Parts: sequence; C-alpha cells; structure tokens
Amino acid sequence: MNRRTLGRTGLSVSEIGFGAWAIGGNAFGNSYGATDDAESTRAIRRAFELGCNFFDTADVYGHGHSETLLGAALHDIRDQVFIATKAGGGGDFTPGYLRFAVQRSLERLRTDHIDLLQLHNPPINLIAARGTYEPLEEMKREGLIRFYGVSVHPPEEGVAAVQATMPDTVQIVYNLARREAEDTFLPTAQAANVGVIAREPLANGFLAGRYNAASTWERGDIRSRMPRPYVAQLSALGQRVQELAGQSGMTAAQLALKFVLDRPEIACAIVGMKTVRQVEENLNSGV
Repeated sequence: MNRRTLGRTGLSVSEIGFGAWAIGGNAFGNSYGATDDAESTRAIRRAFELGCNFFDTADVYGHGHSETLLGAALHDIRDQVFIATKAGGGGDFTPGYLRFAVQRSLERLRTDHIDLLQLHNPPINLIAARGTYEPLEEMKREGLIRFYGVSVHPPEEGVAAVQATMPDTVQIVYNLARREAEDTFLPTAQAANVGVIAREPLANGFLAGRYNAASTWERGDIRSRMPRPYVAQLSALGQRVQELAGQSGMTAAQLALKFVLDRPEIACAIVGMKTVRQVEENLNSGV
C-alpha cells in the first residue's frame, strides 16, 4: 500500500483509507444495509494487514457503533494506525458539545487521543469563522486531538475552510461522477498545504459496476431514498466504468479508485468497506 503525506499534518497515510460508515450497521437507518459485526472486525484487521493505516469514522455512524467496533479491533495496534473521527453531525458545533463528543468518542475508540478530529458538515458561516476552531485548538493543546479538519460537501465550503487558515485537512466528495472540486478547491488546498481526503470515491458503491437502473435496496439504506433518475444515471456510469476496467484487467472499483488517486493533491481516498472481500478488492487495486 502506497503512502502519502496528509498535508501539513506530516502524517504518512495509506492512499486508501478504511471508511467506517457502513460498519455502523443499519439498526438506525441512514447507512448501507445489513452488517455482521464479526465480519466487520475481520475486515478492519484485514485492511491493516494489507497496509491500510488510516481509519475514518464519525460519532453518528450507527450512533457510535462504528467507533466501538474500530476501538475494539484496533486496540492492540493503536500505535500503528491513525484514527480520524467526526463530531457535530447532529448540527451542534458549540464548544461544550464538541468537548462532550470528543470525550465520548475517546471512550468508544478505546484511546487517549484522536489523530484527526473533523467537524461534520458544518454550515459555511461556521467553516469561515476562525472562532469555530478555538475549542479544537484547546483540545489540541491538551493532547486530546492531534490535528483537526472539516468534512464538507460543495467545493466552496472546502475553499472557505482553507481560507480560514485553521483546519489541517478537508474531506470532500470526489469521484468520476462528482468532479467539481477540480476547478478551484484542489489547487487552493494544495497551495496552502492542506491535506485532502476524498470521500465517496466509488459514488456510494455505484462505480463498482454492480447496479443497474432497476436495482433496489432495503429500507434504511441511503440508496433506497435516491431519486430513480439519479440511480439510473449513476448505475449507467458504473456499467461504463466496468466495461473500461475489463479492458485493462481491473475491476470497476479499482479503476474508479485509480481515477481519484491520479490526482496528486489527494492524500487519501476513503472507501466504505464492511466485508473482507471488499477490503481485498479495494486494497489490492495496485493504484
């Protein structure tokens, strides 16, 4: 597994990271279908065996269940991995709540520090305000977190984070179907030496080429709520990626990941994985 430097953090991270949203399970909905905790744990350990050292989660994934699984699976190798989590996913970014959230995350993750704490999709006015980051600076001084960043949606939010000058990293959607970050955000982040983490590199799994316009998902899977024209569009793109991948001896997922990682501005692509099979396909991509 190749490693890249995560901006000014200086952390040497695997270019493919383990996205732990899905392993939070579907008990509360807003995830990616059924999971098996034993298989999730095996997937986490297999990812580490294959060279993955960056694990990304959030306190809202499975209402903390994702963090709990990661904490248990990584406890004995904690000094060999970097754990990134997020706080504020419920919309509360006040200093008191952020400190409360960090303390709870530390307990679930079974660690005394978080390598990267990310504000979870805050509004752009908070992203742009330096005061937003004061509680994070305080927790950084106390050793509760090592670095911090923001997780955003549109590129203008990412640019606002860079211009605020405080965040060390920005996590943003980037894939074959969502390329708008290329125009302004990626060069802006690179110039400021802000670490870029690409999320949804497989576009919610569609770029793996396994779905079509008629595909359906169980209740609670976020794809079940997507408009059908959008499903048709993404699945058609996934099928085309699969065709091209077959010509080069790769899987569709591997080709889609290669597209993302061909951008030198991106330090790490976070891939959602919940089975050993998915881990082995994604981390053996050779990109």
